[in-house]
Amino acid sequence: MSLTVPASMTARKIATDGLDATAWPMPDLAYTPEVAAATAHLYERVKHVVPPVEWPFHAPYVAAINRLKKERDAVILAHNYQTPEIYNCVADVVGDSLQLAKLAARSTARIIVQGGVHFMAETSKLLNPDKMVLIPDLKAGCSLASSITGADIRRLREAYPGVPVVAYVNTSAEVKAEVDICCTSANAVQVVESLGVDRVLFVPDQYLAKYVASKTKVQIISWHGACEVHERFTGEELRRYREADPSIRIIAHPECPPDVIAEADFTGSTAGMIDYATAQKGGKVLLVTECSMADNVAASARDVEFVRPCNLCPHMKRITLPKILDSLLTLRHQVEIPEELALRARRSVERMINLQH
Repeated sequence: MSLTVPASMTARKIATDGLDATAWPMPDLAYTPEVAAATAHLYERVKHVVPPVEWPFHAPYVAAINRLKKERDAVILAHNYQTPEIYNCVADVVGDSLQLAKLAARSTARIIVQGGVHFMAETSKLLNPDKMVLIPDLKAGCSLASSITGADIRRLREAYPGVPVVAYVNTSAEVKAEVDICCTSANAVQVVESLGVDRVLFVPDQYLAKYVASKTKVQIISWHGACEVHERFTGEELRRYREADPSIRIIAHPECPPDVIAEADFTGSTAGMIDYATAQKGGKVLLVTECSMADNVAASARDVEFVRPCNLCPHMKRITLPKILDSLLTLRHQVEIPEELALRARRSVERMINLQH
């Protein structure tokens, strides 16, 4: 997919379903004094993590995207793992995957642009069926979501008849349609215990399953999936950080292996990690997760020194400012879920949401 269009192209025709097929001009992407002035307040948010030499590249895209999303009646969602110039400068809603979908449902915007990976865009579409949902890069996948299929769930049900299936939200709509209920890393224990049974099948993250098993008496039968970012961390790595500075506070995501969680001072979802980090009021914090999140948290917790063991998610990094602009200009790529599949998948997500009320 082309990331930019030559400045000489003045307009392009857009084929849409239910939206005006209007010709939209390609914005000028020069870093002019006007662009610098219009984006100066946004650079203030990220100047400690985005070098000055990079801002002249980002600023024209930031200005163009913020202007075009108003013309398009669009809202941009950005996951906590997005880069700072996306998270802090063009996003309207930020958070973890479920927060994004739920908050988008409250928006009156006609278009949702998903700054995240494909399963997140699907979840946004499930909870916002009447809105156009766009993902700027179709290749923005997820190792967890790709580790299991709907057919795998059906085989698990045959092997464990009568045992309910809980699916992490980091799964495809196809998988969500086959399970009983979804969960997030924040509510996984609550969801498992809400079923009132002695054992459950938990898919697809084996490490989150182990974490949940350590917090409940319910027997957890797990799948073998893992997040390619979090599984790379080790307990030995964290012990070296602790030996270098015993005052450091280590915060881990429950998708990490058990030896990592054993070394952590706090384990929680991305939202929980952010709350814990910002509550430190100074000191040194090691965030054991995708390293862009530390950049984004640092924007609102400037008195905290963040140590970044930098494991990047290659899929999240497929979403860039040029691709977001291209998506708004062309209205691609639209996320569609077959009606019957969406009905079944939506039930498992809504069952989880209703549990929280």
